[in-house]
Amino acid sequence: MNPLTSIVAFCALLPGSAVPEQQKPPEPEWKSLPATKIPPKINQAIEAHAGLTFANYADRALQLDLYRPKDQSGRLPAVVCIHGGGWAKGSRVHHTHIAKALAARGYVTVSIDYRLSGEAVFPAQIHDCKAAARWLRAHAQQYGVDTNRIAATGASAGGHLAALLATSADVAALEGEGGHAEFSSTIQAAIPMGGQSDLLSDRIRRISAEKEIYQQFLGGSFAESPEIYRLASPREHLDAGDPPLFFLTGELDDASTRGDDIRQDCAKLGIVSRVSVLPGAPHPFLTRQPFFDAAVDQIDAFLKECLPQR
Repeated sequence: MNPLTSIVAFCALLPGSAVPEQQKPPEPEWKSLPATKIPPKINQAIEAHAGLTFANYADRALQLDLYRPKDQSGRLPAVVCIHGGGWAKGSRVHHTHIAKALAARGYVTVSIDYRLSGEAVFPAQIHDCKAAARWLRAHAQQYGVDTNRIAATGASAGGHLAALLATSADVAALEGEGGHAEFSSTIQAAIPMGGQSDLLSDRIRRISAEKEIYQQFLGGSFAESPEIYRLASPREHLDAGDPPLFFLTGELDDASTRGDDIRQDCAKLGIVSRVSVLPGAPHPFLTRQPFFDAAVDQIDAFLKECLPQR
């Protein structure tokens, strides 16, 4: 050892010697942005109906919160808002902001609860999302819903469920028994935000062996339950009758959230599909005001373009 190196190492061990502090990595730039808030004018512009039961099972009832613009009558397009949380945590309150902001733009919106993976494995979660779509149709007259213009959006795990809701119309195994079976669960557009659309990808096959969230949600890794992963994969159900898809994600999120492969499939089938990558935005981009505002603008523009006009 070099003598000078030995002296430095010895001095570092002496009592009272200053030990250099390990520098913390700098905070990501997006964390310095203001947190998302809903301004008073939006709250004043909408009416709220909280805690409405939309699905009933033997020992479980699920609720949603519904929002509607005060100054618009008649039947309006609707949006089902599905929260994220790795299918294992979260609740409808975590999509209150997006539901309120879209309601102020002229939509009937519902932010829904669904059974989390700690309570029930897949397909319980998509059963609940489909039950919400059927509930909207069953209560269309009461709340002024245009049953031919129902969309869904969600972030992260909710983005996956929104995409699956869009592509799995008439898949009996995914309908569930949450109620209102006489009504359709089909939707006319979906905006998955930061969600997975291909659960058979090499990436998912690999990380499902390591990450508990996939194992708890789907009852095992891909290697253990490949058919369940196939059933849960939005891309696997895609057909020419499916509605437009708009993938909205952050630049800092994993590239898989951009839906490149499913969008290529959409192009071959003649399905409208888009992607928007918010510059500098992370996976939880809805938590920061500039990204949230941009997302609301883009969702509104997409729905006004792609939902059938009355």
